[in-house]
Amino acid sequence: MSAAEQPSRRTLLAAAVTAAVAAGAGPVLGAGGASAAGRGRPARPIDHRSWTTFTDWRAGEARGTRAVAGVRPGLVIAEAAGTTDYTDPHTGTTARWEYATWTSPVHRLSVPATEVIASWNARTPAGTWLQTELQGTYTDGTATPWYVMGRWAAGDQDIKRTSVDGQSDGRSSIWTDTFAIDDAASGLRLASYRLRLTLYRRPGLTATPTVWRIGAMGSDVPDRFTVPASTPGVTRELAVPRYSQEIHKGQYPEYDNGGEAWCSPTSSQMIIEYWGGRLTPEQLAWVDPSYADPQVCHAARYTYDHQYGGCGNWPFNAAYAATFPHLQGVVTRLASLTELETLIAAGIPAITSQSFLKTELTGAGYGTSGHLMTVIGFTADGDVIANDPASPSDAAVRRVYLRREFENIWLRTKRYNASGKVVSGTGGVCYLYFPARPTPRQRAALAAVGVR
Repeated sequence: MSAAEQPSRRTLLAAAVTAAVAAGAGPVLGAGGASAAGRGRPARPIDHRSWTTFTDWRAGEARGTRAVAGVRPGLVIAEAAGTTDYTDPHTGTTARWEYATWTSPVHRLSVPATEVIASWNARTPAGTWLQTELQGTYTDGTATPWYVMGRWAAGDQDIKRTSVDGQSDGRSSIWTDTFAIDDAASGLRLASYRLRLTLYRRPGLTATPTVWRIGAMGSDVPDRFTVPASTPGVTRELAVPRYSQEIHKGQYPEYDNGGEAWCSPTSSQMIIEYWGGRLTPEQLAWVDPSYADPQVCHAARYTYDHQYGGCGNWPFNAAYAATFPHLQGVVTRLASLTELETLIAAGIPAITSQSFLKTELTGAGYGTSGHLMTVIGFTADGDVIANDPASPSDAAVRRVYLRREFENIWLRTKRYNASGKVVSGTGGVCYLYFPARPTPRQRAALAAVGVR
């Protein structure tokens, strides 16, 4: 998103959840995860569940899909369960598709949630695409409708990848990529959910989408304008490439008005390349050869959400990362900077989402209603080393931000905007990209923050 202080779909989400949790609804987590009483370790207010193994895929309800084994187990179309016509709302084109579905077992959330964000990793050859849906049960025992969480393809030649607006049952709503309880102060929560994948291909094709990961993060992060200060614990800096979104200002304005708003795909491309992901000259041939860092233009195009009108759809960025060989991507929340240090210590950088005034983050030089940056390490003093794409050049991307300021703007759920109005913060949202086959140390670090 743009680094400018302007309304965003996150501002719209804030209006829906502005009374998210009453003061006594649960303990506020500090850096070490200890409760205010100082006894024991309370449950994290975050639940991440993914289906990735052959056993996982076999456990779901299949209609025309089948599980495939191997180094990277997945889900494919075995035979069509039916055909349907889909009119692309962004092109007006109607086409016929055959489809097959897979529905996950019910997952009961360890912490009943006010918000849920799904993410997936898949390959969609030409002539194929997929849809992800979520259906849940509230804590009062009633059910939500099936909500569309995204219609996605790696390319843009068959459908225009899109979120779906206007989904609500009067108790919960979908805000681009986020399920949210409309009035969390009422005490209503989502107790459980299941996910449904629908895989599509053109009739007569043998090609199929392959899905390697589907999951969701549910959370009930306590309402807070500030979070407890954490204690520094890790000194390490990862060698992550540095790219500026600002040098792309005015380029390809059809993708969210050009590079000034490309913080999300620019951050994604940095970490993809850290893990060895590279685009070929053939893939980049469409980019104007006079543009620097053409891979950033490519990332913007292939993360663009045609309904939202931007490149900041969280799951679309994670799915883009996973189109590179041997990479996975998830959207989750972390509970503290200590959890982020655990990842950095294992060599895993993170893309964090935050909103702040210019005066709240020393050295940034801007304010934002929604911005992504890449955390690549911590100094000996515990300050945050970030590759901030809202920088005037690639050389200026590396920044050091004060630990106390950074943890507060990232982990809080409430803040005051430039007009003095109370709006939401992201409460620790981040993207994590990591190898399809993590090392034991990486696997342990991911497990420590709830990602398996």
